[in-house]
Formats: sequence, structure tokens, C-alpha cells
Amino acid sequence: MNEIAQDLNRQIQQENPHIYDLLSDLGKNLYYPKGILSQSSEAKQKAYRFNATIGIATEEDLPMFLPVIQETLSNYDPKDLYPYAPPAGKPELRELWREKLLKESPSLKNKSFSNPIVTNALTHGLSIVADLFIDKNDPLVLPDKLWGNYNLIFGVRRGAKSVTFPFYSEKGGFNTVGMKEALLSRKDHGKAILVLNFPNNPTGYTPNEQEATAIVNALQEVAQQGMNLVVVTDDAYFGLFYENSIKESLFARIANSHPRILAIKVDGATKEDYVWGFRVGFITYACEHSAILNALEKKTLGIIRGTISSASHPAQTFVLNALRSTDFQIQKKKKFELLKNRATKVKQILDHGAYSDAWDYYPFNSGYFMCLRLKGVKAEALRMHLLEQYGVGVIALGENDVRVAYSCVEEQKLNDLFDIIYQGCQDLLDKTIK
Repeated sequence: MNEIAQDLNRQIQQENPHIYDLLSDLGKNLYYPKGILSQSSEAKQKAYRFNATIGIATEEDLPMFLPVIQETLSNYDPKDLYPYAPPAGKPELRELWREKLLKESPSLKNKSFSNPIVTNALTHGLSIVADLFIDKNDPLVLPDKLWGNYNLIFGVRRGAKSVTFPFYSEKGGFNTVGMKEALLSRKDHGKAILVLNFPNNPTGYTPNEQEATAIVNALQEVAQQGMNLVVVTDDAYFGLFYENSIKESLFARIANSHPRILAIKVDGATKEDYVWGFRVGFITYACEHSAILNALEKKTLGIIRGTISSASHPAQTFVLNALRSTDFQIQKKKKFELLKNRATKVKQILDHGAYSDAWDYYPFNSGYFMCLRLKGVKAEALRMHLLEQYGVGVIALGENDVRVAYSCVEEQKLNDLFDIIYQGCQDLLDKTIK
């Protein structure tokens, strides 16, 4: 094992051996090398005559660029576009995102957490978690309403064994009891990785205040029974809270809540700020010990250096400039209201009762999506029928659930959408009767 990795491991062990036990074999071996990038960083500070370290080309003290590209980006300084961004991301963007976390999640006040590290959007951030903390057969605990890509990220890539529990309780809220039982079912393993995604994809549900408190209490109880937990909040749709839900990230409440719990926040501008193609995400660790936060950052940079090297500099610059703009919050509020109105319209349509013979719907209060629970027809059959006969696309989940992304349907067209889905159900039922 590399000496730098050994030193990082010692730092973690000295401060909290439970966090060290959570690391995968790969995670224990990871480190940030003292190579070209660190030497270039030193040169950037001290090489006042010639800096002949990093592999870019310059011209007249600026990064070299093609005018045909720069002419479409004339509002931006070439130094903020063309050089490599630091592996951890632009420092000013990281600091601004940290300030954003503190403002939007008040429970983070007086808690110890890292500066967010820039990732190539959320999938990359989740894969970093997988590399750092998952060995083959480690339990990955998830609700049964989940984003399908988790299986590739954690299961196929790292060999995690999924342990699922019903997302909804019998009363229709988040199933905290099921979550706790799923975690304790792997108590003999000693550790588990829990992923909490709110607003949830596919259901569009976020816990209310009472449920959020119950989740944190349950995690503390599991930790008190001797389990080490990595609790990941996948906050892809953060901020899109329309009704009776918490309005901050659960990361803020789980952070520093128990020595055996490592809270990790994965989020990004991707969906929050409607820049899906920019691929700008962040990963943030919470721990009471600064030495552990430093070690985890170095190990994370080792993964970044060994995979993508660094995230897109132009995309980071675009996001940074937007966050600094005085119009940013005003424009974002308008988009929020637009999506909230669509969610409200969907509930009005469904609560009217005209479709109750064809489906029920799962509770939703946030995000981009909602789910129908079909009666009498299969989800995949309906999906294909809607595509082939009506040119309408929905997502089939399991045998009986269909996800509808109202985020991409204009409010005035939502009635037509659900009328067509209903007609598709009737078509299939008529075929069955015949």
C-alpha cells in the first residue's frame, strides 16, 4: 500500500475507527498522489518567470484557444474556460456551494462538514461513494421505489447486495420502520450503505417533519446497536418541495449525529438549476473530525485523478456565474412555481375521480415525478400500447407501476395526457374481455 494512503488511513483510524471500518479495500488504498498536479500547483504560486509544468498550451500569457470557439463564448475570460479545472473543482464554486448548503439547510449550522468537491454530476458522485465504501457483498439498503441506475453504480460495478424495503408505510408516508428493519437484518455484517433519495425518483415524495425526525432517530438506534453506516442523501431534485415536506436536506440532520454514522451528500446544479447537460455535481462529507474530512477529500481526489482527472471547467464557470447573478434566485423561483403548478394540476386531475377504476396514485409532494398504481393492466403492456397507438411515453416500473414525469408536460396539456393514459388502460381491458 502506498505510504500516502497508509498515512491517510492512520489519520482516520486515530480519530474514528468506525469510519475506517466503513472503507472498502479500494477506499483504503486510495490517495492523492504528489505528482504533476501538485507540482503544477506549487509552480502556479511560485514560478514567476516561467511555468513549464502543466500540459496546456499558452499564447501571450493566456490559454491558447481557437477563435471559432471563443467567438461563441465571448462573455467569458479564456482563463475560466480552457485550462484544466483543479481536481476538486474551482475553489470559488466550492465555497459558494458550501454557503448555499448552509443557507438552504439551517440544521447544518454549527456542524462540521467538508467543502463540497465538484463531480461530473450526481452519477459520478454516487460512483465515488461506491468505490470508497463498497466491497463485494456489502449490503446496500434502498426503498423499493428507486432509481434503476443504483444497480449499475453499486451492484454491477462494486458487487453490493441490495436489501430493499417498501417505500411507503401502510399509512402512506415514508416507511421508517421498514428501513430500520432492513438495516438491522444485516447487523451481523457490521456495516451497511443506505441511500435516501428525496425528492424521490420515481415517486416524487419527500418526508414531512415527523417522518424526518423518525428517520434520524432510527439511524441513531441502529448505530447504537453496533452497526457502522454510510448514509448517502441523493439530493438530485433538492429544493423542489411543493407541499407538506421538510424543506432542507436530510443530510443536515444526519450529519454528526453518531460516531458510527458517516453522512454524505450528493447533489448538483444538474436538476436543481436546470442545466442537465452541464454535468456539474458535488459530493460533501460530514464528520466532527477535520482530519477525517481531509483524508476523505484526498481519497476522493485520488478517485477523480484516476478516472476523469477533473470536471469540465467551462460548465463550472457557467454555474458559478449564474450563482453570483442577482437575477439567479428570481429566475429560479419562476421555474419552481411553474413546476409546482404542474404538480398541483396533476393532483386536481387525479383527485377528480374520473380515473379511479384504472389506477390509484402514490402520495407525492415534490420533485419531477409521480407514480400510478395500475388496476387490471400490466405496466409494460400499457407503456408499449401508449407508445405504439398514441405516441405517448411513460416509464413502466415493475408489474403495476407507471412513472409520469409531469416536469416535461405543459400544464394545459396534463388533462390530455391522463385522458390518453386512461384510454390506453381501457383499450387493454377491452382486449382482455374479448
